[in-house]
Amino acid sequence: MDRQRILIVDDEEVNRTILEGMFQEEYDTVQAANGQEAMDRIEENPNFVLILLDVVMPIKDGFDVLEYLKQSERIERIPVIMITGETIRSSEGTAYEYGIADVIHKPFYPDIVQKRAKNIIELYQNKLYMEQHLKEQEEELRAKEKKIRENNEFMIETLGSVVEFRNSETGEHIRRLKYFTRILLKYLAKYFPKYGITPVQIDEIARAAALHDIGKIGIPDAVLLKPGRLTEEEFELMKTHTIIGCDLLEKFRNGQSDEFYRYCYEICRYHHERWDGNGYPDHLAGDEIPISAQVVSIVDVYDALVSKRVYKDACSHDIACKMIEDGECGQFSPDILECFRLAKADFFDIVEVVKMFSFV
Repeated sequence: MDRQRILIVDDEEVNRTILEGMFQEEYDTVQAANGQEAMDRIEENPNFVLILLDVVMPIKDGFDVLEYLKQSERIERIPVIMITGETIRSSEGTAYEYGIADVIHKPFYPDIVQKRAKNIIELYQNKLYMEQHLKEQEEELRAKEKKIRENNEFMIETLGSVVEFRNSETGEHIRRLKYFTRILLKYLAKYFPKYGITPVQIDEIARAAALHDIGKIGIPDAVLLKPGRLTEEEFELMKTHTIIGCDLLEKFRNGQSDEFYRYCYEICRYHHERWDGNGYPDHLAGDEIPISAQVVSIVDVYDALVSKRVYKDACSHDIACKMIEDGECGQFSPDILECFRLAKADFFDIVEVVKMFSFV
């Protein structure tokens, strides 16, 4: 097993020899006669466990070496003991500001230098071990969290696809809805910071959007798949999918964060509410409607318009946008409508890509 290595930096050979004699039994030692040589030795092999550093040296002094260690971000990993004949307090203060481990004044006592050096080496080695251990634990935790997210994503898309399968849709509606939701939220975060939308919230709301129609599982086929216009009674039954969906979500709540569950619930229950209070099921109006539901509401309407359904043909992108902006599909908030206008070109690109691949 390779022995640990110490760098001894001093312009006086006698001092280097004395220091080497103190440590050569336990450590390999490398010598440097000035600061420039020290920096060269560190570049050649940065795995020193300790640097014993003189202050006053030709070419490059001890403070030049400390500046180099600081700039190369090595000062946190390699402990430095400054060995100096000076007793100027300001110099010591400057050295500690760089992050050195200790200062020893000449003339030094070998047994004291050895003990202090060994203690510092052990302290730094334990610190580096703990940092590495914590890093590995964090990486392991992130890997587990990623796996959980992937499993959740699979379950969410599976549940959403069950609804689409019953609804005789292609299975693309959920994926498009997530894309549209993410795009609209990015515009909302950029142009309307008052909502405080963060990248994490964008991700969670977009994932939660996949469950917006999960309650349709509980709607009879005769109503869900009816090719013609629904009767008043049938429409009232269809509207209950928002409530049924929330009941189902409660059964799948375990394992989900409170915030993610809240987005799922808000979107499932309120994505048919309208800004003027003429939506359902609770006739919320204005800012009573959670922003997550407002976003999914408008993108759901857009996707429904540009998609072929059992009861209608697909509208063109331009017609769908005009219908939404003219209020033909219910009222949306001015902020959401503005973001929709900004996102129209992005939505069109997604629809065209889907069309292109549907023929492949």
